[in-house]
Amino acid sequence: MKNWFIGIVGASTMLLAACENMTTDQRTVAGVAGGAATGLIAADALGANKNWKTIAALGGAAAGTMVATNNQRKVCAYARGDGTYYEAPCP
Repeated sequence: MKNWFIGIVGASTMLLAACENMTTDQRTVAGVAGGAATGLIAADALGANKNWKTIAALGGAAAGTMVATNNQRKVCAYARGDGTYYEAPCP
């Protein structure tokens, strides 16, 4: 399990570095695809059934889209601790 995690983190780091010269649409597509793949891999590693794998892939795609959007706007989301969050410029 540890080797999977290290591999996923390494691949994610390389993919994020590759997004530097992309257009807005290309970043969104990369975020959707990367998020969906990450969700599917995580669900598979946890031994989830077909339905949960689908849900994990959709959730990952949504998260990937949000990351791509926030990178374009240069805004980060910060948790308040009560289940809500606020947006502010990234440090």
